[in-house]
Amino acid sequence: MPKSKFLKLAVVSALFALPRFSNAQSQVEELFLNGGASFSYSAPQSQLYPAPSYETDAALTLKAAPSAHYLDLDGLDLTDVPAAPEDGSYEDKNDFEVLFDWQKKRTPEQCAAARAEMEHSFKIFFGKISPFKAPEPAEVTTFFKNVSADSVAAHRFIKDAYKRQRPFLRDTRIKPCVFKVGGYAYPSGHATISRLFALILGDLVPSRKKEFLTRADEAALNRVIAGVHHPTDIEAGKILADVLYKNLKEEPEFSSDMKTLKRFLSK
Repeated sequence: MPKSKFLKLAVVSALFALPRFSNAQSQVEELFLNGGASFSYSAPQSQLYPAPSYETDAALTLKAAPSAHYLDLDGLDLTDVPAAPEDGSYEDKNDFEVLFDWQKKRTPEQCAAARAEMEHSFKIFFGKISPFKAPEPAEVTTFFKNVSADSVAAHRFIKDAYKRQRPFLRDTRIKPCVFKVGGYAYPSGHATISRLFALILGDLVPSRKKEFLTRADEAALNRVIAGVHHPTDIEAGKILADVLYKNLKEEPEFSSDMKTLKRFLSK
């Protein structure tokens, strides 16, 4: 069956499999299956991997998913998100080269940082550098949970469309140093949500935008270092975050809530 036809069928199937998310849901489908071992390697957490060069798949112009919170994902244009790399393609092989490289040189500290971010929520990603008053106001907590619902619905839809397995399931030489997680790999939910939060924070506090985006990049890269995501999963998650934020800013309710959030910023 041609790839395009297969992907169209996969997308349609995902529509029926994707559950609706409550406004309070802040976590994704990833389930912790079993523990991984730590490694004692030394290297700075500064390596960047090259951007992928694969093509966008037109199948994602089909209806995406039920409404989450701010966004009605039915009909949302996701064509900016590239198709998952084919098994054995140049991009796929490069993914594993990067994974093996990190596996050789990652440090216990890097693995510990990745383990601390197994769940993804605003507090996990940005609690230490939050620009909001402490303790975190309920309005802030609710806002980011609502944004998470949109992100989860979108990235789960794409995961179900491509069904890319985790790297450690595809090659047993990959040894995660965090709990092995269930669910599909492409795109990374951690990369999507952390960048989406960073884009929001950057608009609320423009002087700290670079800081927030750097923190999101660190959280996303930790998933590669830990061995539970391919680099192209991360790249796709970041692109998806950009798409979602562009659409969120066009929603009146979201814009109104963003204005409300400014009242809770620290002086």
